[in-house]
Amino acid sequence: MAKWVYCFGNGKAEGRAEMRNLLGGKGANLAEMSSLGLPVPSGFTITTELCTWYYANNNAYPPELKAEVEAALAAIEKDVGAGFGDDNNPLLVSVRSGARASMPGMMDTVLNLGLNDRTVLGLGKSSGDERFAWDSYRRFIQMYSNVVLDVGHHYFEEALELKKEDLGVQMDTDLKAADWRAIVTEYKKIVEKRTAKPFPQEPREQLWGAIGAVFGSWMNQRAITYRRLHAIPESWGTAVNVQAMVFGNMGEDCATGVAFTRDPSTGANLFYGEYLVNAQGEDVVAGIRTPQHLTVQGKQAQKSEAPAMEEVMPEVFGQLDAIRHKLEAHYRDMQDIEFTVQRGKLYMLQTRNGKRTAKAALKIAVDMVHDGLIDKKEAVARIVPASLDQLLHPTLDPKAPRKVIAKGLPASPGAASGKIVFTADEAEKQARAGEKVILVRRETSPEDIHGMNAAEGILTSTGGMTSHAAVVARGMGKPCIAGAGDVRIDAAAGTLSVRGTVVKAGEFLTLDGTTGEIMLGVVPTVQPELSGDFAELMAWADEFRTLGIRANAETPLDAGQARKFGAEGIGLCRTEHMFFEGDRIAAVREMILADDEKARRIALAKIQPMQRQDFVGLFEIMAGLPVTIRLLDPPLHEFLPKTHADMEQVAKDVGVPVAEIEARAHKLHEFNPMLGHRGVRLGISYPEIYEMQARAIFEAVAEVQRKHGKTVIPEIMIPLVATRKELDLMKVVIDQVASEVSQLSGQKLEYLTGTMIELPRAALRAADIAESAEFFGFGTNDLTQTTFGLSRDDSASFLEKYQQRGILEHDPFASLDIEGVGELITIACERGRKTRPDIKLGICGEHGGDPASVFFCHKAGLDYVSCSPYRVPIARLAAAQAALGGPLKTE
Repeated sequence: MAKWVYCFGNGKAEGRAEMRNLLGGKGANLAEMSSLGLPVPSGFTITTELCTWYYANNNAYPPELKAEVEAALAAIEKDVGAGFGDDNNPLLVSVRSGARASMPGMMDTVLNLGLNDRTVLGLGKSSGDERFAWDSYRRFIQMYSNVVLDVGHHYFEEALELKKEDLGVQMDTDLKAADWRAIVTEYKKIVEKRTAKPFPQEPREQLWGAIGAVFGSWMNQRAITYRRLHAIPESWGTAVNVQAMVFGNMGEDCATGVAFTRDPSTGANLFYGEYLVNAQGEDVVAGIRTPQHLTVQGKQAQKSEAPAMEEVMPEVFGQLDAIRHKLEAHYRDMQDIEFTVQRGKLYMLQTRNGKRTAKAALKIAVDMVHDGLIDKKEAVARIVPASLDQLLHPTLDPKAPRKVIAKGLPASPGAASGKIVFTADEAEKQARAGEKVILVRRETSPEDIHGMNAAEGILTSTGGMTSHAAVVARGMGKPCIAGAGDVRIDAAAGTLSVRGTVVKAGEFLTLDGTTGEIMLGVVPTVQPELSGDFAELMAWADEFRTLGIRANAETPLDAGQARKFGAEGIGLCRTEHMFFEGDRIAAVREMILADDEKARRIALAKIQPMQRQDFVGLFEIMAGLPVTIRLLDPPLHEFLPKTHADMEQVAKDVGVPVAEIEARAHKLHEFNPMLGHRGVRLGISYPEIYEMQARAIFEAVAEVQRKHGKTVIPEIMIPLVATRKELDLMKVVIDQVASEVSQLSGQKLEYLTGTMIELPRAALRAADIAESAEFFGFGTNDLTQTTFGLSRDDSASFLEKYQQRGILEHDPFASLDIEGVGELITIACERGRKTRPDIKLGICGEHGGDPASVFFCHKAGLDYVSCSPYRVPIARLAAAQAALGGPLKTE
């Protein structure tokens, strides 16, 4: 038979820290602290398995639970020397949630349970403080009514404020016993009015009501949302902790507080926390009174006048400081602790691994290695890879006020403020004039690249996490919010509106690309520091990882940034991204709109020297590291002129009537361009395009080899291949050009030819394709699109619903779909290696910077992942954790 209840306290415990899955984080750590001999009030934990049983059995309990709870209550009564429901010497308990993963503020707590109209009198006598007893009773009624009976907090707050106004006082502490007694009467009237029943007086009825409410809170909306955001499975459930109350509100020799064993913002090895004299725990975090600092140092740093605990209660502070060191040494991590002082005696109510900023996490991990508390492997396993984003981009000043008007998808991290502009040209113009601007578009296109580059941040009302705006912004390291559906953009009128709030061109907006929040005005930002701790931890990560980390980069700026962040080459150079600037896009349009080979070759001749110089720059920066170059893969619609003015310009450049350009554009229009005339299909139709690119690549290789005397081995990737025959036809073109350039330059040219696997057919036919391909680069963005039959730009509108309904665990464009897309990758790897054992395998979609996807790539045996430059450190750390068996699970 299952054991549902585990007791702790009085120096012993039935549970221990390793049992967090069963007892939840709070219960497991209360048991552990009890076993360590720390002063923990006695209590018991009802397991997470009971929560699962409760929901599987129509919110009912197993029949044996009642007897287990009664036995555990009796054990508390014996330890404390008080009786639950005893009129003269009542035992009061707290009832708290405790999931295995910390969910701060998401679930419900009830304090002072066991008080009623009789026991409040007994508490007054046994404590010798009538005021304290009635204050505790009014707190209990308010908490219990809100949590269990669903009566809003505000009804009680209003009644309390009216009473204080009548009495002419401002602070709760100014109220006397008789005042609290009157407020209790008023509170009970509120409950009866709102529930049509009197406030429950029977302590056991109260206890089971609170236990049910805590289990019920596991499925409240805020907990569901929190779990979804932090990938916490619903099946984990929560435990319930019932614990004897200790009171920080019995007088001036009592206190309550929360503390961290180190500074959670900076990681400095300083005791950091707050306390309140004559208060209960909720008061510290509720903001009703201003807490005081624990240490004199903390008080001085914040220029506070209020005395520190170190001054007011030096003996208790000394005990707490000793416990701080003991807990940190025992758990080998920074702890977040809660404590209460009752009449000069210290009690510990909680310890858990403390939440911290990325900067603090790095410092704590590195310092603990230096102090011998943990080893390098544990330090690397402990840092959440995605949190490194905080260090690589500017972030909003946490102390600054902000007015959020809307929220979109956090498509590219970082924070920025600027004047709103609605066109790329205006963004560039104002940026040249020294203005900081935010580019606001319904969606961006490749033509907007100059404006995106000039802007501080980008906001779009449509598109998803892998939309054009998102992918380009991440590559540039600029904050971007995409798919902000509540935002209405009227570019012609120069306005952005959200539910009645109108912001005009030239007015300021702030974007937080990490949270997706859009704010009015300017919110100050804090610049990142890539400190010594960062460099040291990343060096340790590189010792352990076996997966190579490359970057997606097309420009010398991107390539340089990637090298700075530790990239070991370029895994994807999207050559079409090299054509988006003014003079280049004109030549590309001329090439696309040409209706015969001769006209196309004239346009290509203009593009080739530009391409050659681009490749020279990349090869020089990468200094012998691998560079994978994807030949042209433009959905043609991205390059076609859209406005009449654009068409007139192209007609003028080409020297033909504008009607001819309009007719040609109309003819090239595609209904589904992402599955249209792009990739290798373009090369098959117009081989001269890939011929030009191959020539530009090989001439650049020859030039760099001649100049620097070092061999450069480019990897030439043919996109969107579905059959081996397509690849073979393009290889003939590439090999022919290589031979010509080698003869003309006198340079020996080494190169690899491979393909991008981004179609399910290519994955399934990988054995055949590997006969010709020397490497595979998995284009996971398109492979996800074609596997699911989803448009990555249009699916954001309903993917959230799919996640809420449990159809998909996450957005498959943000984190790789292991079951479907992952299986295709696995099949392609196995079949490709069977044909060609030494074939190089990597992924170069946006998933290359997603930690969960990196873990999969390590397991699948890929050689490398490639991601945008600003995600390189994240991928390095995730790859190290994958090699070490996964990240360390902490709070």
